[in-house]
Amino acid sequence: MFDLRDMQLLVALKRHGHFGRAAMECGISQPAFSSRIRNLELELDVSLVQRGNRFMGLTPEGEIALKWARKMLLDADGMRQELTVSTKTLEGNLVIGVIPTALAVAARLPSIIAKAHPKLRIEITSASSTEIKRGLEDFSFNAGISYIDDNVPASVEAIFFYPETYYLLAPRHLFETPPAAIRWADAARLPLCLLSRTMRNRRIIEEVFTELGISIDPVMETNALTVSLAQVENGYTATIVPEALIGMLPISAQVLALELIEPEVRRSVGLLLPNRTPVPPAHKVLLDAIALAVR
Repeated sequence: MFDLRDMQLLVALKRHGHFGRAAMECGISQPAFSSRIRNLELELDVSLVQRGNRFMGLTPEGEIALKWARKMLLDADGMRQELTVSTKTLEGNLVIGVIPTALAVAARLPSIIAKAHPKLRIEITSASSTEIKRGLEDFSFNAGISYIDDNVPASVEAIFFYPETYYLLAPRHLFETPPAAIRWADAARLPLCLLSRTMRNRRIIEEVFTELGISIDPVMETNALTVSLAQVENGYTATIVPEALIGMLPISAQVLALELIEPEVRRSVGLLLPNRTPVPPAHKVLLDAIALAVR
């Protein structure tokens, strides 16, 4: 009968897309790794891997097995956490998918959690809101931090985290007289670098301009917030960011942070947790950490 180790190997193979690298991560030889995957296929009586001269991906049956493998590993991790509750120090893994605009806020969590639970390993992964929902459904994420104004699957619990409001970051030289705030309509006239259209943040921004009857044409797009911030520092473009980032960014004197007004836009960011029974103890730890992070 297959065991949790087999599930770990399958998840590692999907993550790396390469037998050798997956075997190295798992601490076994490639022949031994391949043999265990083959034995798992024999046990389940299905082909899990598309084979050629190299790894070509998982079969449809392999993707189904992967989903269950992730769930089994999460459940096993939850069991270990609950068994260690009596010691008041949790162990295990906590993988959190976070939208790019909330990464700076999420970055506060590991140090808060580590004070009480130093053996609980935290992994924060940048992902779009769609990727986070998918990751919660296929068990690749334990939790997510994302927008909760959109439709949230019934299998996921959404807990309000903080309201996201918006600021314009712009090189000072774009203004003759620096204003105290700026209207969205005026911001649209500036050279903008925005996140790519696959990101919910970008769609929120476009929705605001559309409601104002304005069509925007950014001079640059990126899926990395750090890239857009670098363009501002270089004096090339302006960008739009959540207010929560302002106090965490190393903004130079040559950059203005201006509140965007008319209209005032607010979107809810929250914690997404899969509805699981029993509830993993790490969920409460995460909720407590978030309460401290937003103070």
